[in-house]
Amino acid sequence: MADQPGVAAMETGSLEFRGAEVDLVDERRESRETVGTPFVDDARMTCRDVNVHYGDNHAIKNVSLDIGREQVLAMIGPSGCGKSTFLRALNRMNDTIDGCRMTGEIKLDGNDIYAKDMDVVPLRALVGMVFQKPNPFPKSIFDNIAYGVRIHGLAESKSEIEGIVEHSLKRAGLWEEVNDRLRQPGTGLSGGQQQRLCIARTIAVSPEVILMDEPCSALDPIATARVEDLINELGADYTIAIVTHSMQQAARVSQRTAYFHLGDLLEVGPTDQIFTNPIHPLTEDYITGRFG
Repeated sequence: MADQPGVAAMETGSLEFRGAEVDLVDERRESRETVGTPFVDDARMTCRDVNVHYGDNHAIKNVSLDIGREQVLAMIGPSGCGKSTFLRALNRMNDTIDGCRMTGEIKLDGNDIYAKDMDVVPLRALVGMVFQKPNPFPKSIFDNIAYGVRIHGLAESKSEIEGIVEHSLKRAGLWEEVNDRLRQPGTGLSGGQQQRLCIARTIAVSPEVILMDEPCSALDPIATARVEDLINELGADYTIAIVTHSMQQAARVSQRTAYFHLGDLLEVGPTDQIFTNPIHPLTEDYITGRFG
């Protein structure tokens, strides 16, 4: 019985420690500052203090992030967290939305892409976009690829254009499937083939960065696997940023992962670390399925 005061004191101390620990976790959960490693030494694109508004809606809040050369960055987070809005800011696709305004700085190879003298047409060739739903042009398979080559003046002769078309389709893993029907409509391909056609179309104009907004969400598992294999191959030569709702996909294709929540970039780090040892409590909540 003489030990009871000591035991009680120990239990009280343990409860106080656990209470303090819970308070610390709650405090970290409330923090909106980015944790981890948002910056890299060899960045292709640098983003600093980026804010995007749709009218009164503050969709992206003070995001600073680097996208490394020859690297795949996955952007994850619950619906409405701002990841697609941020992706579209990287090649000024948000410019086409009435009432959208952006502040901050985004640079491609040191050049401000929001500078007043920046022409968005060549910019969107350098920073290509692959959308959620395949969107081939209502043209032949050949002309889907050749169209951008022609308007950007990337080839002078018919043979040069044919070479670029073949090379792009081979890079997209589509050449063997379509080389005998290049004059047929691109819209006649399967969904997975159409998405690879759109990727080939993006590659054809020699981009430095490829943006992908949930490129597999409309595809079946087999077509998804083909596109994921393609992303892994292209990551050796291109800078790729991909938005995905599939954490398994992010783990399979990316080297770095960024977690967005309610317009804030909460955590960035190596993909393995994000999924096995996240720093921010809200990142852990999301990847363990507590919300999302």
